[in-house]
Amino acid sequence: MLVRMAVFAGGIAAAAMIVPNLATSYLDRPQTGTAVKPAQVSPAKYAGGKGVILQPGPGGHFSGTFTINGRKADGLVDTGASVVAINVSTARRLGVSTASLSFDARVNTANGIVKAAVVMLDRVEIGTIAVKDVQAMVLPDKSLSGMLVGMSFLTKLSSYKVEDGALHLTR
Repeated sequence: MLVRMAVFAGGIAAAAMIVPNLATSYLDRPQTGTAVKPAQVSPAKYAGGKGVILQPGPGGHFSGTFTINGRKADGLVDTGASVVAINVSTARRLGVSTASLSFDARVNTANGIVKAAVVMLDRVEIGTIAVKDVQAMVLPDKSLSGMLVGMSFLTKLSSYKVEDGALHLTR
């Protein structure tokens, strides 16, 4: 009887260690066919006059509603992206004149090398944070399904950090 209880307890302990890792690896698997899957956007909480706190969405990613050149767009914060990356459709909605863009830059993405056009965004905002003159890349719609908010925005902040599971942006 004691041996059976020990085996049962060992099985429960092993399951408690393995099941969370399986769930995490399943949720973090990349989706096929898209570079960025639109995520649920968590509402930004304001941390005083110069800060914003983003809670993680499904899969642990940080997304928010950004205002680009006065127009709103949902974006995924990506420290692995050198610049803000937007697709052509989103660029049009944000008022970027796409007809005159020159897709002569080659960029490495999760989907391989793609041609992109360099643009300058006049103003990028989230909550109480506003940053002027942010470099961005416009990519074809088939290469990117949304907007990645990369280092060209983040490096203009005084700090960004994950603390207590939330992303803290400070201007």
